[in-house]
Amino acid sequence: MALATLTARVDEKDKADFDTFCSNVGLNTSVAINLFVKAVLRENRIPFEINQIPDPFFSEENMTYVKKSVQELKNGRGKQHELIEVDDE
Repeated sequence: MALATLTARVDEKDKADFDTFCSNVGLNTSVAINLFVKAVLRENRIPFEINQIPDPFFSEENMTYVKKSVQELKNGRGKQHELIEVDDE
């Protein structure tokens, strides 16, 4: 089977830390990357969970504030303002 080269750009410190980790577990970087590629192909997915950073707008604190503000508007404690349009010049 012919081999191909895979090139990826990573932060210098991340690469150094990854190389150290691989060495500490008895692998080299190339073997670790090949293990990842084989796992992706075998499972037909990324072999671990990828979590998004939560949107701060939907934080519990902010949602409490938004709900309180909406309730105040429903109770008539708000001000209506005319829409001010700004020309994009």
